[in-house]
Amino acid sequence: MSSWSDARSPLPLLFRRHSSGDVKNLTSVSSSLLPAFGTVVDEGHVKLKKFVIAPYDYRYRWWQTFLVVLVVYSAWASPFELAFRKAATGSLLFVDLVVDGFFAADIILTFFVAYLDKSTYLLVDDHKKIATRYVTRLWFTMDVASTLPFQIIYRIITGETTEGQVFAFLNLLRLWRLRRVSELFKRLEKDVRFSYFITRLIKLVCVTLFAVHSAGCFYYWLAARHKTPKKTWIGDQVEDFKHRSIWLGYTYSMYWSIVTLTTVGYGDLHAVNTGEKVFNMFYMLFNIGLTAYIIGNMTNLIVHAAVKTFFMRDAINEILRYASKNRLPEGLREQMLAHMQLKFKTAELQQEEVLQDLPKAIRSSISQHLFRKTVEKSYLFQGVSEDLISQMVSEMKAEYFPPKVDIILQNEIPTDFYIIVSGAVEVLIYKNGTEQFLSKLGSADMAGEIGVMFNIPQPFIVRTKRLSQVIRISHHNLKQMVQPEHEDGKKIISNFLQYLKGLKQEIQEEIPFLTELIGDMNIEPTGSNEPQNLEASNSNENTNIKGTPETSSPIPSITPIRVIIHGHHPNKSTTEGDTSGKLIHLPDSIEDLYTLAEKKFGRRGSTILMDDGSQVEELNALRENDHLYIF
Repeated sequence: MSSWSDARSPLPLLFRRHSSGDVKNLTSVSSSLLPAFGTVVDEGHVKLKKFVIAPYDYRYRWWQTFLVVLVVYSAWASPFELAFRKAATGSLLFVDLVVDGFFAADIILTFFVAYLDKSTYLLVDDHKKIATRYVTRLWFTMDVASTLPFQIIYRIITGETTEGQVFAFLNLLRLWRLRRVSELFKRLEKDVRFSYFITRLIKLVCVTLFAVHSAGCFYYWLAARHKTPKKTWIGDQVEDFKHRSIWLGYTYSMYWSIVTLTTVGYGDLHAVNTGEKVFNMFYMLFNIGLTAYIIGNMTNLIVHAAVKTFFMRDAINEILRYASKNRLPEGLREQMLAHMQLKFKTAELQQEEVLQDLPKAIRSSISQHLFRKTVEKSYLFQGVSEDLISQMVSEMKAEYFPPKVDIILQNEIPTDFYIIVSGAVEVLIYKNGTEQFLSKLGSADMAGEIGVMFNIPQPFIVRTKRLSQVIRISHHNLKQMVQPEHEDGKKIISNFLQYLKGLKQEIQEEIPFLTELIGDMNIEPTGSNEPQNLEASNSNENTNIKGTPETSSPIPSITPIRVIIHGHHPNKSTTEGDTSGKLIHLPDSIEDLYTLAEKKFGRRGSTILMDDGSQVEELNALRENDHLYIF
């Protein structure tokens, strides 16, 4: 390992492109070297030794890409020159020398390219270690063997010109360079800037063309080297093929190779001698494997593109079977199908699986970008602090609902409320056996907040009128976020009360105990940061709360905790008039609770028990709608 200076960390570092500054996109990250977990990442760039090239440097990457273009030429020229020796010693000779010169330069350049030690994940920039690693590996030997112009060297040493078959086969060593093409396709398949389907398709086409070209050239070589040219597959058609144009022979060779590969086999060009028949047998066996490889890859690409459709159809069939088995009504069945179809249609927009894999900060930033303006426009959160808005948007979940689907059911437990982002919904009420229309809600309007804020069963039905996108937040999350923010809580209550007063008379009449509920929440703001306490003996304390939902108030810092008191032991039968207990606001002390219970039941208790028989010693341990037995 190279000797690091004192300023360098001995731990694995994250190396980035020196020329691009900070990593700005996924492409930069994918081309960087990543450290192991638990290691320190340096914020700056570690400079390599002089005359050492980083393997991820963009200039070196462009050089490698240029060499791939030359590899394509080598892949075509090597089999071609084996079959047609005239071309190898003629016009293509100079081109081969130029191409070999570029690869010779790459061999020299490799001695100056740093490498990543996979045992320590440190970038090695020591010249001696780089050279030792390269020379002792097979790559160096094959790189040199595939670059040396053996025929030119032989001519220089002996002074003779020869077209021997040995040099033709030595030229096939250039096919070693094809590994660069394989590495390029691996990079492109992982690069999000390029289509995976197109990249794989091009790779399959390249493999097929190389197989066709190589087989045709080798088949022509068998005919050209046979002792009796007329007794060959091409000599049977063109007697003097050796003296005809090179491109005529190449055309015949490609025609035979393609016809054989596609298993058409017209029979006009067929094997004549034993050597050709043996080659044909091996080539057809190879074609079986190549065809299976191509068909398998194409099938995977096509099926991958249609897999979501298969899942959707299977899910719809399951719904139809379930609805038929349980004899569900037609309207409910249509809602189920519409929801399932919408789920698959909006999968690309929501991408929950993708978002779940992202860090929370990125998910929060996405939510802020998409929904912050909508939340700020909603009446309930106008005037609240920026911090509270940010917290709420981060906790909200986006959903789509198809037309004529119920978002909220009447009398259901108030667990969530919704803000409409787009689309339209209707507010209905089921009364006297029929549904009655009350109002229509649009973008930035809210639904379900009345039940959540009052902690009562949802008083209305909320149904989509057309395709609608909403964002949802639970009362539990709202409670946690508002609880420490007293001023924001007061503002929310003020906005809510003002909204209620502006409702139509017919809507107000449908909210049970609206006057009493508003009285519970109507608190005048003060200059203090602490919320005012309500009188424990509110006029609503005597209300019978049978059927009260077991949910907690979303803003306990503004509205005191409500509990249900009973004047007997939990194991004793209730007395008449105490069927369901009394709903009260929890006072400040246990002594005040005894006094309040004495007013309600006519006798003073000395013990407070819960449903399970546990004794209450601190009021701070109580939660919303707890049942207390005082006797």
